[in-house]
Amino acid sequence: MTADVHAERAATSRRPGLAALRGRNNEGVLAGVILLLLLVMLVVEPSALTWGFAGDIIRSGLVTLALALGLLLIIISGGMDVSFTAIAVFSGYATVRLMTDLGIDGRVWPFLLAAAIGCALGSLNAVLVARYRMETLIASLGTQVIIRGFLLAFVGSTYLATLPPQLDSVGTTTIFRLGSSPVNIVVVPVALACVALALILRRTMFGRGVYAVGGDKESARRVGFHVARVQTGIYLLAGLFAGFAGMVHVVLSRHASPFDLVGMELNVIAAVVIGGALDRGGRGSVHGTVLGVLLVSLVQNSLVRLGISSYWHVLVIGLVILVGVAIQARSNARGAKRPRILEEVTP
Repeated sequence: MTADVHAERAATSRRPGLAALRGRNNEGVLAGVILLLLLVMLVVEPSALTWGFAGDIIRSGLVTLALALGLLLIIISGGMDVSFTAIAVFSGYATVRLMTDLGIDGRVWPFLLAAAIGCALGSLNAVLVARYRMETLIASLGTQVIIRGFLLAFVGSTYLATLPPQLDSVGTTTIFRLGSSPVNIVVVPVALACVALALILRRTMFGRGVYAVGGDKESARRVGFHVARVQTGIYLLAGLFAGFAGMVHVVLSRHASPFDLVGMELNVIAAVVIGGALDRGGRGSVHGTVLGVLLVSLVQNSLVRLGISSYWHVLVIGLVILVGVAIQARSNARGAKRPRILEEVTP
């Protein structure tokens, strides 16, 4: 062990309270930023901070969070994906189209079917990345175009304004209200998905493999992880989450369109990166991602409440991404001399 590592550990031991408050992936810093924004809103527009405002933030962040869970896996493993919105809209639209054409209905099984379709589509990325070792961004760009093209050419290109009655009832089912804003029942399966992924990452050998592959593929291989199998599992699971997110979007919007979710990639990537996941891999957490989604949703809803034009929203989100990346890069630079494979396999 080098003298630099000894010195860093000694410095960390002198300020354990600060390190715990900051969090492993700067979650504490992110929570502080959220509180600061709320204080700014309290000063600028006190009447905006209502329970209804909190309900709007939850509702607008549900689809983003469901999509972010799959992307989190990929970024922790050192990859990048831009095909998840294409997988989501394909899964959601194809499921509703099948239900409409066959005259069948349901509340729960459409979510399971959409997740299964998403998992099948995720296998395209799995094959390209795990078997043919393509760069993840290039592979997902290709599959994005293929999936969108297949959807429009063979599944359908028409707007479905109404959903089957039972499925539509899911979008109108409220479990409680925050002020004037209803909180839809789909918040429950999204929350359960967050808990499930957190347990997978923290308590399973597959989760340890995700961090190990993101830290260093060769080191992961030497300690016994089958890198190709781990990558295959990552992209199948990411596709499953994307398919599930597609159905969440369908029931919340109460329609199905093959052109939905286009351009939403920026918000999802922003949430995951701000939440502590590094593009070089090896770091990230579910609770950090939840905070990242909360921050992005808070910024967007605050701009709406303040009456700022939507043209400025993309600019502000871009600035938020830059700040978030800068914070994570600075934190990573401080810990660059740590033995990553030993540290990150145990999140």
